[in-house]
Amino acid sequence: MAYALTRLTARSRDYGSAHGVLKDNGLGPADVWGLFHGLFGVASNELFVVTYGDVDGVHDAISGLDEVEAARTLLLEPTVRPTEHAPRTREGLYVFRFFEVDHKDVDEIAALSFEAWKTFENVDAYQAEPQGLFRQQDTSAATGRMLLCTWYDGLNSWQASRTPPTTASENFRQRHALTRGTIAYATRLLA
Repeated sequence: MAYALTRLTARSRDYGSAHGVLKDNGLGPADVWGLFHGLFGVASNELFVVTYGDVDGVHDAISGLDEVEAARTLLLEPTVRPTEHAPRTREGLYVFRFFEVDHKDVDEIAALSFEAWKTFENVDAYQAEPQGLFRQQDTSAATGRMLLCTWYDGLNSWQASRTPPTTASENFRQRHALTRGTIAYATRLLA
């Protein structure tokens, strides 16, 4: 299944007009996995648009909207998640974390994440669930990006999850050693 993440900048001061057009018209033939506005690290007139399915025309469709000033799209493929392809519906905090990686390490990063999540998710101290771990479709260069999208019930859970169980922490440490750097953006799902 193909995915695309488009970070768009609306022509107006906020994301409202672009969100309205996308919500009303969709992006067929691609399906919308989620429309997300920023809490931290994202401008007030930006949206993250995640689509799946037939995503080849998504960038042109979004950048061609009158309400959109600019758009950048990254074509993605899921690794170990999501296993079911359906729109996101749960309210809360969605953190988009980009990893700069060597493409040769993607499978190991995915395996380490999968193992870490076994103890990371089911704890009493916080509520968190990784929604998707994606690899970049274009692997022609030696390096590229991965995207991890994780749901939290709120900022307190995100903060508490910085100290996960020991087994998860060790897998995350090994994953970190395979990355060249990360950047994260805090968002909320729009209805």
